[in-house]
Amino acid sequence: MEVKTYKRAIGFDIKMAWLAISRMYNNEAGKGGINTNMGFVLLHIDDENGTPATKIAPLMGMEPRSLTRMLANMEESGLIYRRPDPNDGRMVRIFPTEFGLEVKAVSKEVVISFNKALYNTIPKEKLDAFFEVIDTIHEVVKHKE
Repeated sequence: MEVKTYKRAIGFDIKMAWLAISRMYNNEAGKGGINTNMGFVLLHIDDENGTPATKIAPLMGMEPRSLTRMLANMEESGLIYRRPDPNDGRMVRIFPTEFGLEVKAVSKEVVISFNKALYNTIPKEKLDAFFEVIDTIHEVVKHKE
């Protein structure tokens, strides 16, 4: 199999794009006193049933220790609260507070607005190709781990 070479490093371009997106999200999140990761945690929490703390880290690609610190900060900031799972005493569920719901709504709007800007700028065929490529990258990474 012939190995193709290119002048651009895919991982580098993905990282640079994510850093730019993260900076943009952090600028918006900073207005509400949070950061991008806190916004993403709020977006992954089920408002009514809560979300097990153990499920949040894998959804975000975070180490559990980092998430534990962040959840503690979010609890101190009044964004979330914890409750024992009624069916499994070993599990803790994370719920948004009223303030957390307000911040979550703003976070969701920022994400939707950015997506709309991209969907309105990039033709559908190119977006379809992008999602196909990004899915393949995920698969390649998963098999390299």
